[in-house]
Amino acid sequence: MNLSLKGKNALVGGGSAGIGKASAQALAELGANVTLLARTESSLQAALSTLDTTQGQQHQYLVVDFSNPAALLSMVEPVLKLQHFHILVNNTGGPPGGPITEASASALLSAYTNHLLCNQLLAQALLPGMQQAGFGRIVNVISTSVKEPLDNLGVSNTTRWAVAGWAKTWANEVGKYGVTVNNVLPGYTMTSRLTEIIEKRAAASGQNQATIAEQFKQHVPLRRFAEPAEVAAAVAFLCTPAAGYISGVNLPVDGGRTRSL
Repeated sequence: MNLSLKGKNALVGGGSAGIGKASAQALAELGANVTLLARTESSLQAALSTLDTTQGQQHQYLVVDFSNPAALLSMVEPVLKLQHFHILVNNTGGPPGGPITEASASALLSAYTNHLLCNQLLAQALLPGMQQAGFGRIVNVISTSVKEPLDNLGVSNTTRWAVAGWAKTWANEVGKYGVTVNNVLPGYTMTSRLTEIIEKRAAASGQNQATIAEQFKQHVPLRRFAEPAEVAAAVAFLCTPAAGYISGVNLPVDGGRTRSL
């Protein structure tokens, strides 16, 4: 089984923490040269220092803000003049919670900008290099809400579905170039996002956070939360040559929580 990414270049969104950082680490371990994207330079520097270099990999980072697509693209384009990328991992923090009936237009617009629009701009920018190489992997880290809407995450549910439809359309159009497009759907994963959700649920219910966390785990057949590295393993595999005939799929990494097929 060919899992080597030696000589491949990867661009990883949200690469300074959580699933993004773990994905960058997994890709580097397989030999990829990784470019991290995130907003905070100190966090990027810390994450960069954790990436494997034993196969001669060279890593870098770009300080970007996904709420400003034009600025994001202006940071990435100069790098593309120096190298092309074989791998794009689209990963951005989720929108604030709340029911869709109370969501403002600005909240929806912000979520679509951070996720759908930035995904589109990055994929378009990287596609020519993937076409030239005859090898491309686009993996979007989204949510199990693509399969089943999650309570009190109205804007996120809406945006994640849009990204899933976008990804399937891309998969249909770029497969002829040797480019695959897939979605990884994390369940409850030990990240700052899950901590925030638990804190808000506890505050609203008057229960302590440990109780809320245990309630969440009861919905997971494996009765535990995922570690970011477990989600990252799925992301990395979909980027390898071994996964070359997998495209257009939604892969839950959720301990069996999602009830639908």
